[in-house]
Amino acid sequence: MSDPAVRVDTTSQVPPYEQIRAQLAALIRTGLLAEGERLPTVRQLAADLGLAPGTAARAYRELEAAELIRTRRGAGTRVAALPSEPHAHDVEQLTTLARDFTSAARALGADTEDILTAVRDALNPGPSSSSVTADSGAGGPKAAEASARVTGGSSRRK
Repeated sequence: MSDPAVRVDTTSQVPPYEQIRAQLAALIRTGLLAEGERLPTVRQLAADLGLAPGTAARAYRELEAAELIRTRRGAGTRVAALPSEPHAHDVEQLTTLARDFTSAARALGADTEDILTAVRDALNPGPSSSSVTADSGAGGPKAAEASARVTGGSSRRK
């Protein structure tokens, strides 16, 4: 099985730090990134995604504030233990995110079925889900999407 990857779409209206934060949070909450698993350093993640280190650092800060990751000097950044009680979500924030996504999708010309398919694919990631890349249409920048492995087990040190 391949390591989970984080993808950042630089053409998205969602800020890159939020894309990183949301994807890592989902990987942690679904167990695809297990407790104690080491994440890449801020610099390594930023370099892999072609972003400024401050962008990756902000995503990590927000994940630490949500108690999903823990950074310790000398031990790196690791996935924290999930709280025993279910994660309570903010219904108002969820509604706002859904509206923002729907508006952005409609601006791309997506109809209701396209939007629902995209949401289903996002909820059930895997090899069979369809993925949209920068090359699939509007002639935008060639490197509109970047991805990075999110397990840092075999980075520079040997």
